[in-house]
Amino acid sequence: MSPGPARGRGTGVDGGGGRRPTRRWQLVRAGRDAVPASTRRFMARARRRRMRAALPWAVAGGVLALAGLVAWTLLGTGLFGVREVRVEGAELVTAVQVRDAARVPDGAPLARVDLAALAGRIGALPPVERVTVHRDWPDALVVRLTERTGVAVVPHGEQFVVLDAGGVAFRTLPQRPDGLPLLRLAEPGADDPDTQAGLAVLAVLTPQLRAELVEVTVEGLARISVRLRGDRTVFWGDATRGADKARVATALLDQEAARIDVSAPDVVTFK
Repeated sequence: MSPGPARGRGTGVDGGGGRRPTRRWQLVRAGRDAVPASTRRFMARARRRRMRAALPWAVAGGVLALAGLVAWTLLGTGLFGVREVRVEGAELVTAVQVRDAARVPDGAPLARVDLAALAGRIGALPPVERVTVHRDWPDALVVRLTERTGVAVVPHGEQFVVLDAGGVAFRTLPQRPDGLPLLRLAEPGADDPDTQAGLAVLAVLTPQLRAELVEVTVEGLARISVRLRGDRTVFWGDATRGADKARVATALLDQEAARIDVSAPDVVTFK
């Protein structure tokens, strides 16, 4: 068999034995004008729809990433840690006592401090009546105190216990403080009925009786007496009808009597 005709590069053989040129393909970029305007508008609208659909997800992802970074910075690092506990309104307690009661570690993340628990610990200090705590960014806690106000003192051994209006014993002093009436009873305390009865009597005394007051003695719930200057005693009985008893006792202050019994204010006796 004789060899067939040779194929040259770029040529071919047609059916009649003749040569024909080989086709070569080349990619070319179509000009803008080659795409119909309607197709271009359709494609632009499609791109805008895709961008609008993706935008909320992109924004949400960015917000979540930023929130995570902020949360990690506030809660997981010492960048915004507690460096100072500022105490306002403290007179009966010291700032050191408040900080010791707070028990907040230095550098603890400010955002993680439990303000309610912190206020509870500080409020357990006897002289503290109310307490509020707030954060002062970037690194401080501010503690505002309202301290108890004394309304009476109770002798207790060689010392004096100071009571507030609720009967809470919040201070013990070696000497009797000036300006507070003396209340004698066995065991002072907010839950003690005798304490509450004695405070109720003190609360209704008129200015005239207070000016003459030496002490209020509670020997029992129905055995309350008010001792005045000049060795005079007003037997009060129980703490009921206090305003009536105070009014009657005040009206009888000019009487030459060592003992005035107002336990039944409608029938007063004195001698």
